[in-house]
Amino acid sequence: MAEGDLGRKLSPADSREAALAFIRTLGADDRLPAAADLPDAHSALVRAVLSSTAVSASPAPRVSCTITISPAVTNSYNTLHGGAVAAVAEAVGMACARAAAGDREMFLGELSTAYLAAARLHSEVDVEAQILRKGRSVVVTTIEFRLKDTKKLCYTSRATFYIMPAASL
Repeated sequence: MAEGDLGRKLSPADSREAALAFIRTLGADDRLPAAADLPDAHSALVRAVLSSTAVSASPAPRVSCTITISPAVTNSYNTLHGGAVAAVAEAVGMACARAAAGDREMFLGELSTAYLAAARLHSEVDVEAQILRKGRSVVVTTIEFRLKDTKKLCYTSRATFYIMPAASL
């Protein structure tokens, strides 16, 4: 598609080719490394970029971590990949929820994230999770991502974790 063709309507074939070209530029058609096929590869990737700085259980549970943005978790713009933001938010939110609810079985029911600014390659980001609401069967956490040097808010998430009822015999 030529630069002067931006105003014309694409045929289905041209539209398909443009979409596939875009996907190729993102690397979506590349083969995954062998390490990605290992069990628990996702958790290992999240653990590799996170370093815990503080966990407090009282008066209100709070978990603080730092992320160093490495090439493994960046997109083609050399900023933190949106999926990595969600994965870190889930992990840090779950740690905070466990600090509030103990070691009870729970699962992530909902995660919403606002992408406000980009965290660039090699930058450091402070991540803090705290309890927004805790009930008998639910824990809601908020997670904030701030650039370490400027304290600028990059991403903010809200995670809802549901506590599994105790099995009855």
